[in-house]
Amino acid sequence: MFTHLSDLDLRLIRVFLAIVDAGGVSSAQATLNVGQSTISTQLATLETRLGYRLCERGRGGFALTSRGEQFVEACRTLLAAIDTFDSTARNVGKTLVGTLTLGMIGNTPVSANARVSEAIARFRQRDESVRFAVLVRSPGELEEMLLSERIQMAIGYFWHRVPSLEYTEIFAEDQLAYCGREHPLFAHAGRIRATEAFEHDWAWRSYPLPEAGELTPRNVVAVADNMEAVAMLVLSGRHLGYLPEHFAAPYVEQGLLAPLNAKTMRYRVAFQMVTRAERAGGASGARAAKREIVEAFLEDMAAAHAAID
Repeated sequence: MFTHLSDLDLRLIRVFLAIVDAGGVSSAQATLNVGQSTISTQLATLETRLGYRLCERGRGGFALTSRGEQFVEACRTLLAAIDTFDSTARNVGKTLVGTLTLGMIGNTPVSANARVSEAIARFRQRDESVRFAVLVRSPGELEEMLLSERIQMAIGYFWHRVPSLEYTEIFAEDQLAYCGREHPLFAHAGRIRATEAFEHDWAWRSYPLPEAGELTPRNVVAVADNMEAVAMLVLSGRHLGYLPEHFAAPYVEQGLLAPLNAKTMRYRVAFQMVTRAERAGGASGARAAKREIVEAFLEDMAAAHAAID
């Protein structure tokens, strides 16, 4: 059993996690760049140090023991703590130190991405050592991740308002109604009336879109939670559907999609930048440090929008 953790122990732990992630000793050879016999010896050494067996290996395949499963979690926690300590120690004296996790919905307009990129460039000019992490999720998932503090900021379309979150509109995009090349309305696309379009089957989002108002179809026979899925349904020629104008443009150029009526069958949705609302009395310690990073990036987002606009 470990009494004092040594560099050797840390090295053996990293080997063990590589084996687990690869799914076995033989599969870990490419990751570790050493032979199978060497890896097996290192694993056996770690088990001897611990005093218990971590995994079963042999003809039956690789499988963690119950103790091995618990040890995996302990190892990952240890290495994450070491990485955090290493980053903090190397950046003592920096004004902003930590991680900023940003969540976004997929396929945002190029102009919107340009603003985020400009904000990141401005942020990197600060006295900081911040690790950026960017995730792509659905609007509902992003709100849940904000509430559980797995992310610090989100950018996307949010149809409702959670009281403990702060929403700031940053841009808007136009949604147009489209049909696929194989759809009966394709030959007359461009001058279709809403009353005529509503007689056909539609694909719609799985979440409310109050901005659509009277342009909300009645015959919804398919739903999806992202624009790629809606596009797939519309391209089938069996459904009509709304898509962001910038997203549909390449399909229109290829003759695969056509807007039903660009003047009358369109609506606009606002995109929000969302953060957790600051609690009364402020924050302290690590929470305060995270908030400082968020506030700094919010300032840079505002400056980026002002510069590009």
